[in-house]
Amino acid sequence: MEIHFLVHEAGDAVGVVVVEGVKAGQKLNGWVMKEDETVTFEVLNDIPIGHKIALKPLAEGDTVIKYGTDIGRVVKPIKQGEHLHVHNVKTKRW
Repeated sequence: MEIHFLVHEAGDAVGVVVVEGVKAGQKLNGWVMKEDETVTFEVLNDIPIGHKIALKPLAEGDTVIKYGTDIGRVVKPIKQGEHLHVHNVKTKRW
């Protein structure tokens, strides 16, 4: 099975796309490294390599967890399978 995105641990809200050419409507396979499990779902947007994909629905104001760490705050609702980037998540530092 080809792996399209990586997730550090099961509690993370996002995975990182590790292949080129991810297109909306494509079924993606992800590997949850800590638990050595796989997850599969449909992506809702084109997502460039190295960018994040939402693993679950996130509401405005939610904290985004990646690698077990808070990486920011949702500023626009995000659906499972959506591209997660600076247009819908902001750092809490500023």
